[in-house]
Amino acid sequence: MSQDHTLTASRYELKYLIPHRVAIQVREFVRQYFELDEFGEGRPNFAYPVHSLYLDSDNWEIFWRSVNGDKNRFKLRIRYYNDAVETPVFWEIKRRMKDVILKERCAIRRAYASYVMNGQLPAAHEMFSPHSTREQMAIHEFLRLQFDLGAAPKMHVTYDREAYVHGKLNDFRITFDRHVRVATRFDASLTTQMEDPFVCTGPCEDPEDLVILELKFTDRFPNWYRDLVCRFDLMQTGAAKFCEGTFMYAGRDLPARDVVRNMVL
Repeated sequence: MSQDHTLTASRYELKYLIPHRVAIQVREFVRQYFELDEFGEGRPNFAYPVHSLYLDSDNWEIFWRSVNGDKNRFKLRIRYYNDAVETPVFWEIKRRMKDVILKERCAIRRAYASYVMNGQLPAAHEMFSPHSTREQMAIHEFLRLQFDLGAAPKMHVTYDREAYVHGKLNDFRITFDRHVRVATRFDASLTTQMEDPFVCTGPCEDPEDLVILELKFTDRFPNWYRDLVCRFDLMQTGAAKFCEGTFMYAGRDLPARDVVRNMVL
């Protein structure tokens, strides 16, 4: 039976940085409760690629809101998974409202992505779900925020995601993100290619390479999540891929980058 990939509008996300050797053990624990995301089936390391093009203003206002720890902050990103013409491209707003993550998302047909990137509202035939009020509201809000900030493409972030899901519900999800790479991108090209990217976490060829573990849930923290955290002595931290990549691009020193690692979003 096909898994439920319906977007959950709001949820909690707990992040942990763990060595690859520990991630292998956590994987075995998780498999007692969840099943592998169908998009990872048959792939090396059970992982599929994720690409995000982050937008920001010329003075990097969105980035600095995160660095300054603003309580109600957001990111604007365009997410895609490959270069195939027939696959959707997702315009996403990721907000942090205190401890809750809120996501608004709209799927656009890739052939029309460049028009929407330039601030044009998509016509019905340019959307994958033209009758979805939620998606229509999402793209309107995305373009409003983009216009207000004068936001444009700034950073391309990619990584390999191994995900586990509940077979029937989308209230719970666990992900392992590996080999995080970032590169500046100031044009609207939605390509999977990167030239000389900064590597934030390794490809897990070494047992000590870091993996970003995320425990996601909507209302209730499952008891076995607590068991997992205790058994592997996990310590919650941050893993802001866009912010970490921006610091690396800006040539900041290590103490400054450590500040970013302590942010959840």
